[in-house]
Amino acid sequence: MIEEIRISSLGVIDSSTLELGPGLTVITGETGAGKTMVVTALGLLLGGRADTGAVRKGARAARVEGVVDSSGLSAFVRSVEECGGEAEDDRVLLARNISAEGRSRAFVGGASVPVAQLSDVTDGLVAVHGQSDQHRLLRPSAQRNALDLFGGKKVAQPAQAWTRLHRELGEVETELADVVASARERAREADLLRFGLEEIAAVDPASGEDVELAAEESRLGFADTLRTAAEQAREALSSDTGSPDALATTGAAKRLLESVREHDPAAAELADRLTEVTHLLNDVAADVASYAAGLDIDPNRLAAVSERRATLTALTRKYGESIDEVLAWAGEASRKLVGLDGTDDRIAELRSRRGELRAELAKAGRALSVARAAAAMRLGKVVSDELTLLAMPHAVVTVDVRRQVVEAPADNPEQSDQPGAPVLIDEQWVRCSPHGIDDVEILLAANTGADPRPLHKGASGGELSRVMLAIEVALAETSPVPTFVFDEVDAGVGGKAAVEVGRRLAQLARNSQVLVVTHLPQVAAYADHHVVVAKSSDGTVTTSGLTRLGEDDRVRELSRMLAGMEESESALAHAEELLATARAARVAT
Repeated sequence: MIEEIRISSLGVIDSSTLELGPGLTVITGETGAGKTMVVTALGLLLGGRADTGAVRKGARAARVEGVVDSSGLSAFVRSVEECGGEAEDDRVLLARNISAEGRSRAFVGGASVPVAQLSDVTDGLVAVHGQSDQHRLLRPSAQRNALDLFGGKKVAQPAQAWTRLHRELGEVETELADVVASARERAREADLLRFGLEEIAAVDPASGEDVELAAEESRLGFADTLRTAAEQAREALSSDTGSPDALATTGAAKRLLESVREHDPAAAELADRLTEVTHLLNDVAADVASYAAGLDIDPNRLAAVSERRATLTALTRKYGESIDEVLAWAGEASRKLVGLDGTDDRIAELRSRRGELRAELAKAGRALSVARAAAAMRLGKVVSDELTLLAMPHAVVTVDVRRQVVEAPADNPEQSDQPGAPVLIDEQWVRCSPHGIDDVEILLAANTGADPRPLHKGASGGELSRVMLAIEVALAETSPVPTFVFDEVDAGVGGKAAVEVGRRLAQLARNSQVLVVTHLPQVAAYADHHVVVAKSSDGTVTTSGLTRLGEDDRVRELSRMLAGMEESESALAHAEELLATARAARVAT
């Protein structure tokens, strides 16, 4: 709900504040006083097109501010926060500046935003209906949404089923197209992986084999040198030719100390240690002799090791730095190959699911279309009945629900992997959208015998305003809008029809805030709040201001509207009668 609008330097309005409350607020005033400027200000606040000619003469800029009670408007608050603004104490400040040079600035919740974003944020907050400004219900999407909401659960249930199935079908078709498009590339990748795995399997390397073979190859390559060194070492330790060796030298030293051990315990200890050294030298000499005898100098083994190493090196050149890395690559490739080899199975699985979804979608689409057609019949009758009371007794509103039938596709959609194919319903190929298979359009036959035509073509401005009022009243309980604005919706009507317009506006105001600019006292009598726009002039500058009226002032204003004479006793009596009648009618309903 809009709580307050502050206007400065806009048209004839120098500076005014319009405090709005719940229910029905009417704005009245003499012709040319600036009533429509209030609607213009509201349009700017909603992101409408700016006209520099509306900036008050002599002013640098016009400014419009609005305070919106955001309690219960969670979607609106989210939009405000997404653009950087914030709600304080459930209140959001909207603002629009228009400079005399044509610059336009917009603000949402304290954040500066592009004007288009202001329009997005406030979309759905206010429905404006004017002589040339019927916004909301002229859009095909709004007409379809209105019909769906009017249809209640009978439409909502198949609509939800359709939305779920259509979303899943889209996901399946998108994945199917991707899988099919990449099938050739995946086949090439699978062949490469398979070739690599076969190459590794043919070599059959073992973990760490490359390191072991490198050590063996080095040993085999220097076998003669190693053997010579080992034999010379053995000879130095224990000579077979009688040459001096370590054992002989150690034995001589041991015998010398043994000969004197009884004279000194220290000499005895040293003699024992030399005995141990002698044993150790015997063991080492035996091991060296065994090592020399065991050295393999077979040239065939060296060739085999070199050849095996070359084979392993061919693998490490392609698949890893070492044989361990090659084996790790083989494991990962095997797992990936399982997924690639399953592409055909996945394609078959997706095509099968797509067929199931299309069949289910056809049933859901048919059910949704039938439910919409039934709701359309009811909505057309309700709106036509409303128009009868609004001085359009011969007007007939119909809601056309027609399927988006297309020609049979050249290719069988079940064999095509492209997404978005039509669906066969009741032997007709029907184009699908996220909202169903139907186009919805509200048509008006304004007079008997006239052909039904789209709203913007089938009615004059005044008729269209009443049609919009009738539709909004019909949708009030199922398709609520926080705030409605009607600019001279009563143009071209009077008498009893004007009373009915007032009654319908009051009825609409039970669930929403309604702001009405009117010339008719029959309409103004139904207001919860009455604001008058008064124009004054000091001879050089004309200024309009907004004044909220009390009960006594309302009687005088209605008297002026009835007879042009505020103090006429008969007009005052008539005005009081109108107010009493309106109060009684509102209490009765």
